[in-house]
Amino acid sequence: MHLHRRTAKTAAAIVAASTLLLSACSNSDEDSTASSEATTSAVMSSTSAAATSTEAVAGDSPKGPLCQAYADAHPDGPASLEVISAQNVVDALPNIPELSTLTSALAGELNPDVNLIATIKDGQWTIFAPINAAFEKLDAETIEQLKNDPELLSKILTYHVVDGKADLSAVVGEHTTVEGTTLEVTDGDPMKVNDATIGCGNVPTENAQVYLIDSVLIPAE
Repeated sequence: MHLHRRTAKTAAAIVAASTLLLSACSNSDEDSTASSEATTSAVMSSTSAAATSTEAVAGDSPKGPLCQAYADAHPDGPASLEVISAQNVVDALPNIPELSTLTSALAGELNPDVNLIATIKDGQWTIFAPINAAFEKLDAETIEQLKNDPELLSKILTYHVVDGKADLSAVVGEHTTVEGTTLEVTDGDPMKVNDATIGCGNVPTENAQVYLIDSVLIPAE
């Protein structure tokens, strides 16, 4: 009879110990699962944040059908996107071979009475910059007129400049130019400003966003 009681007590102790052990294992599994889920959630959040960051950088990149050709032509050196992004626009423009005619006009070389370098050196600007081929579209009579009419040349050049740096998120729409009248940028593939195609836009310099365009813009009379 004493043996029966001892056996019963032993069995009860074993059951109790087993219950505690199972409970501990269960809690350990739950803690492990919770820890694993927390780690997975953290990794997914980190991956999502990295993806968002990458998208933001991509959104800030130059845009247009000629951007890749420009990058290929100037992978490094003074005209590279990396170099000009750290320069004042008056230092960056002379480094871009595709804009040599515009640079000459802005610096008073087309007409000595028109020099806008000092104007665009200070402040923040968006510049719609006609490439050399754009000026080649103008007939000889118009070029001659620009050489001899400083008021007309100044009017045309300042029509290509908008106060404030407008990147891709802000450039679409109507803008008042330094000349005083408005121009309109439309989104698409390619983007346009008035009737001119933006070959490569959103090119950054220290104090300006530059949009290379294929035609000289003429303000309304």
